Amino acid sequence: MNKYFAVNKTIWALFLSFAGSFLFRCGRDAVILHDSEVKKLADGFQFTEGPAADKNGNVFFTDIPKNRIHKWTTSEKLILVRENSGGANGLFFDREGNLLACEGENRQLTSMTPEGRISVLVNHFQSKHFNRPNDLWIHPNGGIYFTDPAYGKQPEELELDWEGVYYLPKGGSEAILVDRDMRRPNGLIGTPNGKTLYVTDHGADSTWVYRIGEDGRLADKSLFVARGSDGMTMDERGNVYLTTDVVEIYAPDGSLIVKIEIPERPANVCFGGRDRQTLFITARTSLYSVRMQVKGVQ
Repeated sequence: MNKYFAVNKTIWALFLSFAGSFLFRCGRDAVILHDSEVKKLADGFQFTEGPAADKNGNVFFTDIPKNRIHKWTTSEKLILVRENSGGANGLFFDREGNLLACEGENRQLTSMTPEGRISVLVNHFQSKHFNRPNDLWIHPNGGIYFTDPAYGKQPEELELDWEGVYYLPKGGSEAILVDRDMRRPNGLIGTPNGKTLYVTDHGADSTWVYRIGEDGRLADKSLFVARGSDGMTMDERGNVYLTTDVVEIYAPDGSLIVKIEIPERPANVCFGGRDRQTLFITARTSLYSVRMQVKGVQ
């Protein structure tokens, strides 16, 4: 009798283990729409980057070497939006519909109105040129966080002794250095409530999480995952999307949920489309997409 109960106890334990694992995967990994496949939307570019969706779901992205900004419309048309973009990389839309860009070659942040008028937001820190502004995120209060690595710059070209993360208050003309302890900062994304910021240090193969203070400064820096990234985004569940040799999706606790294989090495990601339930991926010479079960954050 004891042997009978021992065997059944073992079987029951195995069943619970399997069931728990199954439920864990269904609950945590259910981010990609069932049977959805990665789709190539457009190609023929040199190096795509910086995707950002406008309020209608159209996705704007950059081709850095060609100095261009393109738009992929919700009707699946490719439109050239801007030439001579100053080596624009990361893009982001503000609440007024202006397209903000990190112009790496021009070493500045700019804003372009829907009508195409361009203005410089900031191009110096304490009278010194930035290295090469790379990516940005706009806080709900209108302030701008951006990274400033030194990709492609020779030491003699640099005026700053660090590669940092900055905050530009809304309407301000002077940036605030909020983290200079980085090897090569790259992508960043914040939570919709404006309380938390994620920044990846591509050079240190690490992604960090911070608490955002009332004055915009960062505090309580801690390791999110020991994984570097290029660009990044976030979905409505708070999952963080990193771009490595694949797209890696991490839960808010830092555990890996799933990886999305892309035919080319991805550089950046964003959610777009009319329902913001399509993940767009810029990957070297092409633009890709995949339908998701989750939506991107606004």
